[in-house]
Amino acid sequence: MTASLPIAPLPIAVVQGAESAAIQRLLADVLTAPWRPARVAGVIEVPEGAGAEGGSGVCGADTLLNVADGARYPIFQDLGSGSTACSLDPRGVVDACAAVCRDIAAGCDLVVLSKFGKLEAESRSGLTAAFAAAMEAGVPILTAVSPRNQERWHAFAAPCYEVIAADAEAIRTWWERAAPAQR
Repeated sequence: MTASLPIAPLPIAVVQGAESAAIQRLLADVLTAPWRPARVAGVIEVPEGAGAEGGSGVCGADTLLNVADGARYPIFQDLGSGSTACSLDPRGVVDACAAVCRDIAAGCDLVVLSKFGKLEAESRSGLTAAFAAAMEAGVPILTAVSPRNQERWHAFAAPCYEVIAADAEAIRTWWERAAPAQR
């Protein structure tokens, strides 16, 4: 009889099962969790300005926060007064991605990326290079995927990811399984 080997964790955990804002709060909570690794790179979405709970304007969260150095990158364009449209600003996301790639190159134990969203799915821009850099470096990634981009995510990352519940305990359990792979 052969002994069964423990199942190795997949290097990417996709948090699903809650609204985007709740998932972003869970990702932010990782940064202060007692079990978190010392060296974390990445970006999370945070509300900016008036109405901080849900973000300002019609777009919701409008800033990417670099978790390593606290730099903020705007991700929505101001379309002027009276506009009810939401316009993604790819420049801010690309700038944030470049910073995260530098942080990954400098060394980290975990990469937290806000999500694989519209820019990543439709044009392979946005945070795509940060996802690729972390994968190439063999660093575990914690992220979210917009449901409408699930098929493109699967084409991009399969079979290197697993879906976990939008729950702090599920994230901690995944990290405990993923952390030994880094040693």
